[in-house]
Amino acid sequence: MKKRTESIQGWLCVLPVLAVILVIRGYPIVDTVVKSFTKWDGFSTPQFIGLSNYLYILKNREFQVSLVNNLVFLLHIPVKILLSMIFALAIYEAVPGHKLYRNLSYVPQVISPTIIGYLFCILFGFNGPINEVLRGAGLESLALDWMGSRWSAVAVIFIVLTWHGIGYLALLILGGLASIPDSVFEAARLDGANYWQRLVYVVMPLLARTLEFILIMNITWVFTGLFPFIFAMTRGGPGYDTSTIDYVIYNKAFVTGTQMGLASAMAVILVAIVLTVTVLQLRASDKREDW
Repeated sequence: MKKRTESIQGWLCVLPVLAVILVIRGYPIVDTVVKSFTKWDGFSTPQFIGLSNYLYILKNREFQVSLVNNLVFLLHIPVKILLSMIFALAIYEAVPGHKLYRNLSYVPQVISPTIIGYLFCILFGFNGPINEVLRGAGLESLALDWMGSRWSAVAVIFIVLTWHGIGYLALLILGGLASIPDSVFEAARLDGANYWQRLVYVVMPLLARTLEFILIMNITWVFTGLFPFIFAMTRGGPGYDTSTIDYVIYNKAFVTGTQMGLASAMAVILVAIVLTVTVLQLRASDKREDW
């Protein structure tokens, strides 16, 4: 009886917060799903059109290209995690210069992604510093219009996303390293394990949960958080060759101004993709035994 009373009291305490969350978060989600089955310009009365928006999206090349771009940008995650691991180990092992990097590592997270995008646009502009250095080195043929073709623009965005996240992930990994007891390393040393053996057989297994969290977080971010970079650097161009799904949703909803129903359907598909990927990752990680 006492436990039941405590349970009721607990629910009553969180009920106001739950109500606010349902209103602020729940209503827009439900409304978006409803609007996804309509033709709506954002102002007039929505016209129910069934699955027409979804059928159009499945055959729409712009959406297909955007989905492929999102999948391509996923490839930067292993690179970013590897570099973050290297920098985290450098800080943890207190190599020369580690204090300077520790102080500067979080700077990209403090700067607005939009500003970062504009800065890299200048850096990789046709007459920007990168091309000027190449021309000065006699490599005129490598001085490209970086933002003028799909894959060179994707490569620049790839570099930006990697640079932007290294410091933050290094701090997360550093936190995981700090949570490993010194006694574990001491036991490994007594057993004769060298540095690389300790790294592979001790550190990596103990960092598994940290790395799983980083992986899930970054995959979700690639599908939902690239808009400011795309907006600042390429506006989805040339054409729509560097568009991502979140940028296409913005474009349909607010640039064209007449396709809110279509944008809602794309948003629903995006949520479904993210939820599916997240659930699959969580199930895969749950099957692994903890150390």
